Amino acid sequence: MLIQINGRPQDVNATTLQMLLDELGYDEKTVGTALNQEFVRAKDRAETRLREGDAVEIVTPRQGG
Repeated sequence: MLIQINGRPQDVNATTLQMLLDELGYDEKTVGTALNQEFVRAKDRAETRLREGDAVEIVTPRQGG
């Protein structure tokens, strides 16, 4: 299915947000996620279904000053 990930189109096999993170290699990393501009908590990702054309944002924490 074709979705937008951080503003770029990508064809994925995942059907849930958690499956998408696993597919993209984020499974062990701490990240923030949003689906169609709505924040999705880590505990809700496995139940959050993806649909054709969805926009997903994946944000990794940064340190610095």
